[in-house]
Amino acid sequence: MQKIEKPKKPLIFYYFVAMVVVILLNTLLFPRLMHQEITQVDYGTFLTMLENKEVAVAQVEQDVIYFTDTSEEPGMYATIPFNDPDLVNRLWESGCMFAQVKPQEMNPILSFLLTFILPVVIFIAIGQLMSRALMKKLGGGPMGGAMQFGKSSAKVYIASETGMKFTDVAGEDEAKENLMEVVDFLHNPQKYQEIGAKMPKGVLLVGPPGTGKTLLAKAVAGEAGVPFFSISGSEFVEMFVGMGANKVRDLFKQANEKAPCIVFIDEIDTIGKKRDASGMGGGNDEREQTLNQLLTEMDGFEGSKGVVILAATNRPETLDPALLRPGRFDRRVPVELPDLQGREAILKVHAARVKLAENVDFNAIARAASGASGAELANMVNEAALRAVRQGRKFVTQEDLQESIEVVIAGYQKKNKILSDHERMIVSYHEIGHALVAALQTHSAPVAKITIIPRTSGALGYTMQVEQEERNLMSREELENQIATLTGGRAAEEIVFHSITTGASNDIEKATKLARAMVTRYGMTDDFDMVALETVTNQYMGGDTALACAPETSAKIDQMVVDTVKTQHGKALKLLKDNEGKLHELSKFLCEKETITGEEFMRILEKKD
Repeated sequence: MQKIEKPKKPLIFYYFVAMVVVILLNTLLFPRLMHQEITQVDYGTFLTMLENKEVAVAQVEQDVIYFTDTSEEPGMYATIPFNDPDLVNRLWESGCMFAQVKPQEMNPILSFLLTFILPVVIFIAIGQLMSRALMKKLGGGPMGGAMQFGKSSAKVYIASETGMKFTDVAGEDEAKENLMEVVDFLHNPQKYQEIGAKMPKGVLLVGPPGTGKTLLAKAVAGEAGVPFFSISGSEFVEMFVGMGANKVRDLFKQANEKAPCIVFIDEIDTIGKKRDASGMGGGNDEREQTLNQLLTEMDGFEGSKGVVILAATNRPETLDPALLRPGRFDRRVPVELPDLQGREAILKVHAARVKLAENVDFNAIARAASGASGAELANMVNEAALRAVRQGRKFVTQEDLQESIEVVIAGYQKKNKILSDHERMIVSYHEIGHALVAALQTHSAPVAKITIIPRTSGALGYTMQVEQEERNLMSREELENQIATLTGGRAAEEIVFHSITTGASNDIEKATKLARAMVTRYGMTDDFDMVALETVTNQYMGGDTALACAPETSAKIDQMVVDTVKTQHGKALKLLKDNEGKLHELSKFLCEKETITGEEFMRILEKKD
């Protein structure tokens, strides 16, 4: 049975308790220590005690009489004297002694220390203890907070904690082969030193998000069996100038102490961006100081010590050239999107953690998930497992994996999205228009699935095409066929309903982007031949482009893009008009079933009228 721990009270509660204790000590205990308690009595009680010989010592002053009783622990009393000429005789006859009774006043310095300094010291000490406990709880160490600004916050893993090996990272065989040399150097440095070879000081992993750059770095540490320092580039950036540089110094100091080891800096573009010439802006000053310190530290240690710097980024074009020169990051390892075999291997690695049906075909899933990263493939397997649980099954089927691809690509089914009968028919004709144009062309990917069930991404339906094999090159004819397929939905609406809707907005965007790439980047026009008129500014983060031509040339490019799309739109219209009977038959069938497979689509298409 799991033990349920009581929730811990917040630190402010203990701070409050400590403050109350100090106040009580100051008001109750310290006055008792400095002054003995004196009991006030009336003069008649004093005379009665004299007659009963209960007064031991007396001290007579002008306005008060102090005396003690005869008990074993004498108490101190005080009374106000009256005009009594026989007072001295009474005291003498009672047998009491005449001596100092009134307590001496405490030394002023000691009184100040006890009543003011000591409570403040106690309060500050308790506050420091609470502050240290809070910083430990937050992971800042015993000297956390402002005292830790210059300390590196790198997480240190030892070999047994990383738990990663190269077998846990699939689909990146070339990258693993490059990094195996790093592992071999950490295991057998003498082999390299004998021949005079030096290991690269730094290895830069570049590639799109989700391709496994961080996993590869951890796998290197796991294979090498050495300490692994992991820190993100954003953790070097501080509010105060100079703190980031201090963190860099501290990180490399720790790395040298634990050599051989691996230092991994994730998202290094945060601190490694190109330095500008303006020198304006406080934030840039801090970032540049951090970068300068990183450059200095990388120059200051020898690769023979066994300290290897790994870094990852998906924006290598933004890095400072001084960071990429030989002697710093000597080796650049691309970690690209996996190919067909890589996707299949990644699916098998992640599927090993879930229960599967016996007839799961990973090759079919890998072909359908073309262009997916390792992280997306892992998410697909997890989505399939979640779907199996929702369906009440204890294992994942092929259908679960197929549906998970659609969830990642188009989102979940939007069950509360209700289309009118007229809209359902428009969407059916639109999707069949795409599928029919694709099927009637010779260089198009086969249709795998058509659906008119709305998705959370905003799509009212979609047509899925799956290539039979991995494609790395596309011909001009194949790209033109893709544009024609994208315009097929709008063409079907025009033929059947003699009007157009907003449903083709995404198709228009894709067709325009593809036609512009043919003109500006792929050199697939007679007018511009093999001239690059557009450059990719961000290869791994969306592929943003920038035109590099005169305004007149830009206007001509626009006209050629329009002509290309218009030509393919006309081709789609002709194909659909020539097969209008199949267009109606397939659209009605899809409207009734909502989702049809590629086999059902081809069976109706190939059936003779």
